[in-house]
Amino acid sequence: MLTDDHKDWGYASSTGLGFTHQEIVEAHFRACAPQYRAALDQVGIRPGWRVLDAGCGSGAFLPWLAELVGPTGRLSAVDLAGENVGLVTELALRERLEAPLEARQGDVLRLPYEDNSFDAIWCANTTQYLGDRELELALAEFIRVVRPGGLVAVKDLDAGLITARPADPFLFTDFFRRAGGSPGYAHQLLRARDLYRRLSAAGLGSVRQHTLLIEHYAPFDAAVQRFYGLACARVAEQALAMGCTEQWQAFTDPEAPDNPLRDPQAYISEGNVVAIGTVPG
Repeated sequence: MLTDDHKDWGYASSTGLGFTHQEIVEAHFRACAPQYRAALDQVGIRPGWRVLDAGCGSGAFLPWLAELVGPTGRLSAVDLAGENVGLVTELALRERLEAPLEARQGDVLRLPYEDNSFDAIWCANTTQYLGDRELELALAEFIRVVRPGGLVAVKDLDAGLITARPADPFLFTDFFRRAGGSPGYAHQLLRARDLYRRLSAAGLGSVRQHTLLIEHYAPFDAAVQRFYGLACARVAEQALAMGCTEQWQAFTDPEAPDNPLRDPQAYISEGNVVAIGTVPG
């Protein structure tokens, strides 16, 4: 799971995986909250269900999941980073979730649950950290712990839809084409629109998929300015180290007045893919 290039992306949690630290994860969630909620609402989670948030991070989706399953439902949350179990427990107390919640440290490749334990799994922004074979193993685990007829829902970033203005419209495309040409994190960030094929190959039925284009226009609110400023700066550092165009220099300092994201007509977009399948049987 841990590729050598994660140190270049930064913002790692105790897992060593890039962009998994609470600071950057929660900034991204705040920047994209309406679209993230729209993605979750597509799944079809019902009141009274038992739902697992697999790769829950610091628990940002859990209040919404609790709202969907209600007081007769049950939530479980699992994450590879031990510190996130504490954060999730604190969140449950602070938010007074509508549904009971149990959190554990664990690996999506070896879920610590019995067969048929859940009615649905929600896995957001996690499969981007798995190699191709690991993704197969994780989907097999999801199918194992969800009852026949239950749902497996995977949401992840599609880096192929990232672009910014004012900047060369192919700036991010060229970087990800170059960086994603070999196995590693960039390659996995370009895999999201293949999720429907991965879910079908794993044996899930009635697979459906939807791609959401998330767009932000200036003037950006504080959450958008913070997250994309920090994220683009890390990409810019890598792009310059790889010998990409010097246009990336403008993104390296999020606070600089000439940073493109501080332009009065600034724009940035990203893509998110939601793939949903039904467990057979």
